[in-house]
Amino acid sequence: MSAEIRRAARLVLLDPDDRVLLMHGFEPDDPSRTWWFTPGGGLEDGETLEEAALRELAEETGITTAALGPVIWRRRCSFPFDGRRWEQDEWYFLARTAQTATDTSGHTWLERRSVSGLRWWTSAELSSARETVYPTGLADLLRRLLDEGPPRTPVVLAPERA
Repeated sequence: MSAEIRRAARLVLLDPDDRVLLMHGFEPDDPSRTWWFTPGGGLEDGETLEEAALRELAEETGITTAALGPVIWRRRCSFPFDGRRWEQDEWYFLARTAQTATDTSGHTWLERRSVSGLRWWTSAELSSARETVYPTGLADLLRRLLDEGPPRTPVVLAPERA
């Protein structure tokens, strides 16, 4: 029996200086395993991708004034987290905001156990980062996005399995 595939809406949220907002996550049972990732999460019953993206953004970052743009990337991934394997179909929206202050008071119980903070990153900072960042290759993807603008149709990223 195959695992259920979770549909997830994620955001490539840019501020007026073209910095991208990432969350710093860690495995609840092993805080030494860390990574950076884009805000977003699974769809709730009856929710559209757009509704999920904006809800997750508000819950995870406190940012409620973002202009949601097009879906720019899609990715299938599989990863272990919090004692189970997740199979995910991710839709990445481009979004922009002038609201750079963040508030994590809306985090769920699991997010409080697995997120240590948020940070705005420049493309150059991402390019020189030695830490794990998801999706893999985000620095190059972001540079291309900033140089060329959003793609006409979503770019399908290589599947990832951790």
